[in-house]
This record gives sequence, C-alpha cells and structure tokens, in this order.
Amino acid sequence: MVLLTFCGVILGSAVGAFFVSAQHQASMEILVHQERLEPLLTPESTQSAGSATPVTDSQVNSEVELLKSPDLLEQVVLANNLQDVERRAFPSRLIYGNKSDAWYVARAVDHLSSKLNIKMVTKTSMIQVTYNALSPQRAYNVLHTLADKYLEKHLAVHRPQGSYVFFTSQAEKYGQALQQSEARLAEFSKKSGDAAPDLEKAAMAQQVVNSVAALHETQQKIAAEKQRIDHQEARLGTTPNRSLTQQVTDSAQSLLQKLQGDLLTAEIKKTELTTKYDPSYPLVQEVDQEIAQTQAAITSAEKLQYVNQTTDRDPGYELIREDIIRTRADLAAHQALASALENSIRGLQTQMVELDQRALQQADLARDVKTNEASYLLYVSKREQERTSDALDEKRIANVAIAVPPVLPILPWISPVLVMAIGVVLAAFASTAAAFVAEYLNPSLRTPAEVLEVLRIPVLASVPRQTA
Repeated sequence: MVLLTFCGVILGSAVGAFFVSAQHQASMEILVHQERLEPLLTPESTQSAGSATPVTDSQVNSEVELLKSPDLLEQVVLANNLQDVERRAFPSRLIYGNKSDAWYVARAVDHLSSKLNIKMVTKTSMIQVTYNALSPQRAYNVLHTLADKYLEKHLAVHRPQGSYVFFTSQAEKYGQALQQSEARLAEFSKKSGDAAPDLEKAAMAQQVVNSVAALHETQQKIAAEKQRIDHQEARLGTTPNRSLTQQVTDSAQSLLQKLQGDLLTAEIKKTELTTKYDPSYPLVQEVDQEIAQTQAAITSAEKLQYVNQTTDRDPGYELIREDIIRTRADLAAHQALASALENSIRGLQTQMVELDQRALQQADLARDVKTNEASYLLYVSKREQERTSDALDEKRIANVAIAVPPVLPILPWISPVLVMAIGVVLAAFASTAAAFVAEYLNPSLRTPAEVLEVLRIPVLASVPRQTA
C-alpha cells in the first residue's frame, strides 16, 4: 500500500508537472491616475498646477469593471480567433455538438472572462491583469489586444465623440452673434449721439443737484429781499425826505432904514409947512398923521426878526430809497434766475429720463455683447481644449497607462521541477499516512501477542504464513 500510494502520487505529480509546464502566464499592470488636466487657455501666464488629488478606490474599480466588460472581451476574442479554439475543443464537440459562430464567440468570451485574473494591487492605484494559456504566443496576444482595446474603450467612454465639431459650430454661432450685437451697439450709439449715456446722466444728475441747490438759495434770497423791501418801505414812511442844513436869523434893518428915511422926510416936510402954515392947517395935520404912522411902523419893525433857513434831501431817506431800488432790482434778477433755474431743472430732468431710457437700451445691447463674447470665448477655449484633447488622444494620452506591458512568457507558469519536488514530499507523506490508516483500520490479528492482548487467551501454536 505504501508503494502503491507513493507511486500513484508521483505519477499524478508527473502528470500535473506536464500540464503545468504547458501553461504560460502573461501579465500586465495598468496605472490609474487622475483625469489629465486640460491646459488653461487664458491671456495670463499659466501658473503651475498644484499636486493632483489621489485616485480613489471607486475610480480603480470602475476601470476594473471596464476591463471585464463583455463587449471589450468580445473584441479580444474576435481579434485572436478564440472562438475557433472553442470550436476545435473535444469536450465542446462531444457535449454540445455543432453550434453557430455566435455561440462559440459567447463561450469563448465566457472562458476568457473566467481565465482573466483582474485585481487591484493593494495600497496602489494599479490594476494587475494575468491570463493563462497553453501557447505563450496566445497569452501574449490576448493581453496585448486587451490593452489596446481597453485604451480605445477608455478614451471613448471618457471623451464623447463629436465634441470638437459641436464646440466649433457653437463658437462660429456665437462669433456671428457677437458681431451682430457689436454692430447694433455701434449703430445705436451713432443714432443717439451718446457714446456714454451713463456718464452723461451722472454728470447731468450732478448738474441737477447743483441747480436745485442754487434754486433753493435763490428762493431764500428772494424771500429775504421781499422782507427787506417791506422793512425799508416801512422805514421810508417814517423818515423825512428833507432835512435842515443852514439857518440864519436877521432883523428888519432895511425896513427900519426905509421907515426912518420916510420919517425924516416927513419931519422935514412938516418943518417946512409949519413955517408957512398954521399947525391946524390940513396939510400940516396930514404930515403929522404920516409921521405918527411912520413912527408906529418903525416901532413894529423894531420888534420883527427874519429867519433864513436852507434845507436839502435827507441822506438816510435817500439811502433807504436807494436800497429799496437796488433790492427791487436784485429781487427781479433773482426771480428771473429762479424761473430760469426751474425751467432748467425741468429740462434736465426730462433729458435725464431720456438718457436713462437710452442708457437702458445701451446696457441691454452691451449686455448682449458681453454675453455673446463670454459664450464665444468659452466655446473657443473649449474648442481648443477639445482639439488638444483629440491630438493627445491620438497619442493615447489618457488618465490610464500601461505601466507594465505584457511580454511573451517563455518559461512555464510554474516550474515542473518544483511540482515534482512537491509531488515527492506529498507522495512520502501520503504513503506513510495510508500505511498508518490501513494498519489502524485492519481488524485481523497478525501476531500471538495481539491474540493474547485482544482475546486474552493463550496461544498454543502459531504457523507463519508462507507464500506458495
């Protein structure tokens, strides 16, 4: 039993070593990193980007699932004619008979999926892919084709086709819209004659503020001047229009002199009459009466005094009158100024309303220009980015890379010497274990000592077994 067990295990090891020596394993490793950063197309200098964020397990697992996708495996099967291998396989012909090409392709895809060992390398962002085949060339070709098809599928999944054409058409569309909006803005400025209504409105608003302030100041002056005129007119009514400038007091000297001369003449006449006539004579009496009247007139004249006064216009009265005239002139000027300011304010406010409407229209046109310009620049930059991405995609520059490409496996997957060495150790262990198990399970008694020990009866005689 020991020999049979030992030889059987050795024979099985030899068969296993034969099949193992026929298996060749090809492997490759795929590095997953962050999405490639598109260059920023700006007029400013491009600053160096910071450190990239680490790759997450979900991203790596997504790439693993992409490698296991049936459509990708089907492309690999068709590229390497693995369906023909399935068609020539004896078990398939024996069990299933002849099937269609699609069935063999599906079976080859299923076998390829089971033979591909795709796993994420621990604590890294790399994916290890291994494939075993009897032919080393087939193992290499399968992994090489899988790498090419995988990169193509990765680029197709992460970058939809036709984006460059779309961004180009959108850039042309918004370029034409930008030109049209700029033409409308220029035409509006030309027709309205206002290059900057907002600035004009701001300047006009400041002018309105100044005019309103001037109007209030003028109205205050008008009120003050009216009150001043009323006050001055009241003072003018109580102020005399003329004032005494010179006063000379004099007696009636000339009258006295004349009366005294008349008196002297009358006395001389009386003297002449008295020498000729009697005092009762009528001429003499008449002269006496004249002398008495003259003396009475002299007496009255001596009591009289003449006052000569000189008057002129009063200075205060004239100042008040001149101030009233000047104030009335200023009042008329300020009233005219207030009326002009009111008309000017109304005109400025009307112009401001018109400027505000034109400013709104110009703002709408300018906003259209800015919107179209922003969209145009956006789509131009996106178009350039897509053009750059397409150029990079042609060189297979993506966020995955074949870090360790597959190589042709010359040596077998496992060394047959190692398999035979393991087989010898297993054969020795198995044969020894089989002997102990057989000994333990065998119920027969082989020696007199066993008979005495088990049955507890004496052994009278023992005959050894002899071979014929």
